[in-house]
Amino acid sequence: MDASLLTIQPNAPEPIYRQIVEQLRRLIAGGQLSPGELLPSVREVAGFHAINPMTVSRAYGIAEGEGLLERLRGKGMAVAATQRAAHTQAQRLALLEPQLLALARHARELELPPEPVLRRLSKLLGE
Repeated sequence: MDASLLTIQPNAPEPIYRQIVEQLRRLIAGGQLSPGELLPSVREVAGFHAINPMTVSRAYGIAEGEGLLERLRGKGMAVAATQRAAHTQAQRLALLEPQLLALARHARELELPPEPVLRRLSKLLGE
């Protein structure tokens, strides 16, 4: 895995460490990160994204506690060997549920009809 695979949004309301953990969950569930695959070091991620190394360390620690990652002596962090290469579509969709609920709520608050929102989402998914 390359540090650039993670997308960090410093101005987002969600803390950076949570952004990292959520992305790791999705990348593992989607099969983009395979069991045993090494992650970039804390320093590498922190340097690439210009964030505090403790933030990355906290995210890796949470992911390790959840069983997503495992610490390999002398090598660093890797995707846990017990993780399946890919989850079912329903399991992957469940990971999107909080964001989909928020999107639906925001669209209702803005009084936007579903069609233009779905067209825009479809376009973004195609990019």
